[in-house]
Amino acid sequence: MLTAATPASAATTSEPCRRAWVAQAIARLEAESARSADTHLLRLELPKAPGIALYLKDESSHPTGSLKHRLARSLFLYALCNGWIGPDTPIVESSSGSTAISEAYFARLLGLSFVAVMPRSTSREKIAAIAFHGGRPHLVDHGDVSGEARRLAAEIGGHFMDQFTYAERATDWRGNNNIAETMFAQLALEDRPVPDWVVCGAGTGGTSATIGRYLRYRKLSTSLCVADPESSVFHRHYAERSVTRVERCDSVIEGIGRTTVEPSFVPELVDRMIVAPDAASVAAARLVSDILGRPCGGSTGTNVWACLTLIEEMQAAGRDGAIVTLLCDSGERYRSTLFDDAWIAGRGLDLAPAQARLAAVFGRDV
Repeated sequence: MLTAATPASAATTSEPCRRAWVAQAIARLEAESARSADTHLLRLELPKAPGIALYLKDESSHPTGSLKHRLARSLFLYALCNGWIGPDTPIVESSSGSTAISEAYFARLLGLSFVAVMPRSTSREKIAAIAFHGGRPHLVDHGDVSGEARRLAAEIGGHFMDQFTYAERATDWRGNNNIAETMFAQLALEDRPVPDWVVCGAGTGGTSATIGRYLRYRKLSTSLCVADPESSVFHRHYAERSVTRVERCDSVIEGIGRTTVEPSFVPELVDRMIVAPDAASVAAARLVSDILGRPCGGSTGTNVWACLTLIEEMQAAGRDGAIVTLLCDSGERYRSTLFDDAWIAGRGLDLAPAQARLAAVFGRDV
């Protein structure tokens, strides 16, 4: 049972002591970053698409196993430097799991308590990972998860991190080891150091905003494509700005897709959006897992399905090129769902049509 904590604004800690604690906290985050090498850039072979290169930026190799490790570190730095977090501030976040896992890790690093407000449908592997890192899962049924997180933070005198609002502004899009900067540094010695496309999903919108801004800042010709589940609002908003909400997003792909257009999503930075049916995302995730010899999560499958569409179009036009996308997290978090045939069948998902399209480019069946 959580107990109320003293709000940061009414903390008894003196200002010099609080500033000293914040400085120490930032130093710990910087040290953690220095201990972590950057993630690998993997090239996938496309035997049926000669002349086209496909790369995966493997974000699953972070200490907390996902792309959200970068975001969580940035959110903590942003909150610390804005004076929102002190030595006794409980941290609360709304998440489908991966951001909460990473924030639980950083909260424990700083000696802070952490509560993750998540849908009850979140995979049990993610819930266990949050608890492993010292966080407290707070599960809710379908509804306003962010609203519940905001309410809970006020109740216990904590700080609501609000990744969906602050993701696009917490990361320094000009550089500072962000995902776009490191991606292009790793591409420097490739045959095509400036790819035709970078593909990512839309969860908060923060990653697409960071990449889109970086492409413009560095005057790069690369286009940005955002992949989105069928039931999500983001691609609808992209097509028609007056659409800002859908009744529900019932995609089985966790971490991307939303019912409401979040503040961090900046459609003006996106050159194209591609919609991925859930069955296609699962089929692509399983294919990439088979190629790499280790499981990859569903949002990676969504990204790869969008890449498939772009590859097919490049082939039809007789064009060579290069595409970079993200391996967002490990499929170990979805063993009981996306990699369970009975679970897939129970949701009426037929993977066969998508598998046939994937095989035509990747040259292998799953």
